[in-house]
Amino acid sequence: MLADKKISKVLDTLGERYPDLKFAEFNRRDPFRTLVSCVISQRTRDEQTFEVARRLFRRARTPRGIAALGTRELESILRRSGFYRQKARHIREISRLIAARHGGVTPNTMEELLTLPGVGRKTANIVLSFGFGIPAIAVDTHVHRISNRLGMVRTKNPEETERALERRIERSKWISVNNLLVRHGQETCKPIRPLCGACGLAGICETGRARG
Repeated sequence: MLADKKISKVLDTLGERYPDLKFAEFNRRDPFRTLVSCVISQRTRDEQTFEVARRLFRRARTPRGIAALGTRELESILRRSGFYRQKARHIREISRLIAARHGGVTPNTMEELLTLPGVGRKTANIVLSFGFGIPAIAVDTHVHRISNRLGMVRTKNPEETERALERRIERSKWISVNNLLVRHGQETCKPIRPLCGACGLAGICETGRARG
């Protein structure tokens, strides 16, 4: 497994490779829109997520506004995302609960976010990091796969990966981890036939060294 200094080197190298995702202070986004967009994104391609989210927020922008939408209308808006009926139920109930329980303000703690339907740790961490600017590591399948492949961690599931990465990465870099590893997994370190020759991490990565 990689030493902590090499993990820092991996993240620095990826930050140079993807300069739009460097460890600069992230601009905070609207937490509610971040939350709803995350629910829409589940099992849905990014381009579809963006399109569906834009359609929804053109129709309603606040928890009360979305909670007031009819079931058929909400399902129609979400139809181009996977499992749209389930997402419609979750988004409507999330909106209702935030309006009723939190005065229309999206909660900013893991514990409160996890009480909302359809919200798991990955979604909660994305809301905390990109919605509020609170340091958190959002671990999806890309982050879990890439961090294990690189030798940053040795874990069996995303929650173990989240805990392990928190222990091994300095807090100031937590927010960047998801974007960097997801981009690297999509463009270079692909699930099948990773492009090790074009990676830039072959001398650090355990898999890259083995393949070389």
